Amino acid sequence: MRLTRCQAALAAAITLNLLVLFYVSWLQHQPKNSRARGPRRASATGPRVTILVREFEAFDNAVSELVDSFLQQDPAQPVVVAADTLPYPPLALPRIPNVRLALLQPALDRPAAASRPETYVTTEFVALVPDGARAESPGQLERMIEALRAGSARLVAAPVSTANPARCLSLNVSLREWTARYGPAAASSRCDALDGDAVVLLRARDLFNLSAPLARPVGTSLFLQTSLRGWAVQLLDLPFAAARQPPLATAHARWKAEREGRARRAALLRATGIRLVSWEGGRLEWFGCSKESTRCFGTVVGDTPSYLYEERWTPPCCLRALRETARYVVGVLEAAGVRYWLEGGSLLGAARHGDIIPWDYDVDLGIYLEDVGNCEQLRGAEAGSVVDERGFVWEKAIEGDFFRVQYSESNHLHVDLWPFYPRNGVMTKDTWLDHRQDVEFPEHFLQPLVPLPFAGFMAQAPNNYRRFLELKFGPGVIENPEYPNPALLSLTGG
Repeated sequence: MRLTRCQAALAAAITLNLLVLFYVSWLQHQPKNSRARGPRRASATGPRVTILVREFEAFDNAVSELVDSFLQQDPAQPVVVAADTLPYPPLALPRIPNVRLALLQPALDRPAAASRPETYVTTEFVALVPDGARAESPGQLERMIEALRAGSARLVAAPVSTANPARCLSLNVSLREWTARYGPAAASSRCDALDGDAVVLLRARDLFNLSAPLARPVGTSLFLQTSLRGWAVQLLDLPFAAARQPPLATAHARWKAEREGRARRAALLRATGIRLVSWEGGRLEWFGCSKESTRCFGTVVGDTPSYLYEERWTPPCCLRALRETARYVVGVLEAAGVRYWLEGGSLLGAARHGDIIPWDYDVDLGIYLEDVGNCEQLRGAEAGSVVDERGFVWEKAIEGDFFRVQYSESNHLHVDLWPFYPRNGVMTKDTWLDHRQDVEFPEHFLQPLVPLPFAGFMAQAPNNYRRFLELKFGPGVIENPEYPNPALLSLTGG
């Protein structure tokens, strides 16, 4: 049977309608927000990188000049200026769709996505540009992209020609030890971190997979996170120009920016669990507890401090305070003629490390009960708590018949003093706790006492301290480290 023209046209129309209906149905079943799969890549003909401006001071900046310099090279260049709250005075940004202001602090009247920086980035790459930089040479961003794709580094950077251009540093971050250690880089162009002003380019997916992608100060935060992941940064010889009207031109503005920058850095390091920074050249900067603050951890339950469950060891500020307290207490005891010796885990630390065990939270000393009356502070502690002229607190422990010396009234890091007395050649005491090492021992271990390095000074220890420790803890205790209560948490993870 042959079709007429009308029948053929009708069949074609029906087929076309069915195809349209099928396509519409397919579109309706696609995710409404394709950003859920990650940042979208711009078209092949459009910009491939978003300029992200995060590091600037609201009270004095050159952000407008920075943004204009990139738009002069490409009017379609995506630019995101990110701030915690609405900058004041307001930024003079061009009112065009590809320049956006992202406010990162959540607000009651905005959706959650509005506070996430990745919401504003749809390109494959992001360039973190600091205030005071400007674009003058065409093609710099493209050359940075080419270098990133061609090399093995996860980040590339270009210095900004300011008074403080970027230079390479090595950086080792140990979360277990709560420390960040900076040093000179092994190579001048491949490094773990940068010091100074630089434009840093990386893939958007890498940036937004970091736990705190835009925490300030951006340089400190970014390189702590990337070095911990083993990502290297390559410093390129593609300098960006400095702003024609640089920010922070007055002494007062620089002072204010430095003050606020220090506060931000301290808050960042405390929030990320960094308590000690060792800078290039050996300078140390502390961000943990002190005599005026509480200690870094709370009441210890089951001989297992909270930080061990976080797979960390004793914060370095706490170890420093314990060393200071131990050195001071030993000095007082020696001056008063009180015989003492390293006990328990402190003796074990001296034998194994010449120091406090890296995960220990107090210091233990044994003393002769009959010598207590020789020491003014111990006599005073018999009647109540005594704060001496150095701010250390001497008191009777509430857990039993022994003494405790606290670092300060606020900070309760402490040294415990356990009074022993001889009975038929055996050293014993009146308070026993449920610790495996809390046992009697022959007095001959104390006759004589011997010097042993501990916590930066020479302390007195039992003679033949290896046999003494194995009596208390068991054979091989020096060579086989373990957490204080392996039934709760073991060093080996078993």
